Amino acid sequence: MSAKSSNPVRDKFDAVRKRAGRAVAPVWQSAIDAVRPLRQRQIRRTRAAADKLPFSVAVPYLFLAPFFVLFSVFLAFPIFYTVFLSLHTYKGIGTTTLFWIDLGPVQFHLTRIAELEFVGLQNYQRLLGDALFHNALANTTFILLVQVPLMIVLGLALALALNASWLRFKGLFRTTIALPVAANLVAYATVFLLLLQDNGIVNTALQMAGLPMVPWLTGGTALLPGPLKSVLGTGFWPRISLIGAVTWRWTGYNMIILLAGLQSVPQQLYEAAEIDGASRWEKFRYVTLPQLRPVLLFVVVTSTIGTFRLFSEPLIISEGGAPLSATRTLVMYIYNMAFQQFQLGYASAMTVVLVGIVAVLSIVQLRIGSDSDE
Repeated sequence: MSAKSSNPVRDKFDAVRKRAGRAVAPVWQSAIDAVRPLRQRQIRRTRAAADKLPFSVAVPYLFLAPFFVLFSVFLAFPIFYTVFLSLHTYKGIGTTTLFWIDLGPVQFHLTRIAELEFVGLQNYQRLLGDALFHNALANTTFILLVQVPLMIVLGLALALALNASWLRFKGLFRTTIALPVAANLVAYATVFLLLLQDNGIVNTALQMAGLPMVPWLTGGTALLPGPLKSVLGTGFWPRISLIGAVTWRWTGYNMIILLAGLQSVPQQLYEAAEIDGASRWEKFRYVTLPQLRPVLLFVVVTSTIGTFRLFSEPLIISEGGAPLSATRTLVMYIYNMAFQQFQLGYASAMTVVLVGIVAVLSIVQLRIGSDSDE
């Protein structure tokens, strides 16, 4: 018996395959030789045609052109024109014709966007002495300092609770808490306005519990401690009402982001901390918070930007009876100057200052977050 066993069927199949390969190889090679010149001729023609096109190199940029056109028209131009407008005083709609095209029955005239008068930095100097601008900035800063930390703490607490392994019906709780973010701005602000009226449900419930009524919208210092009355002023409770409405709407949104960050923390880190005898607080402090720092940084920055953009909620609450001096925000004041008093140059200057403030705060927050990571 040979060392290598033979299979007659396989040997016969291999022999037939080799004979077929030897028979087909010349035909296949002939076909390749016949097609190669045609292929090379086609390549030469394509290259010659491409060389004749003067803009052949710019073809990729033609596909990118729609993006650049939309970016320039809807983002870059408004930014630069806002800065340009902040150096001028608006005099009215433009009537001066820049150029025209006369095609007989069809004529095209391009006029100025607006009639402007160059004033330099006077609009920015006006901001320094504008008491209403200072009031709007103070209100926005107060909301930022109170609402953003409160919302992040509540969002983190809810995220930790929903991330617990013992909790059941997580999907139901997650959907219920995150649902307010889908509410219409005007609708939910109006609901809060009705709830916080002097004879609304909230004050009625307080009276039934034997507690005094709170001037949520009308303001006042009756319920404030003596030393704080002069500091907080009569607009304290309307600001608290605004903070409560905004916190109710956006806490669920931040909770979802923080919950996603918690679920990305490796479980092995918690197991190692348990082996070392770490308590729950120590695991939260030395494991959860360091791993969650990039997500917290994102939430803080986006919440800060969102607070400086507050408009619908304070507008509705102020129109519902709250004093304007207590609920006026920067965006509300810019809207008033631009679209009610048509002081577009001054409104543009405030917009530039607002963007600068937000940019500085964002850079500081990002720098602090990156330094903490190091």
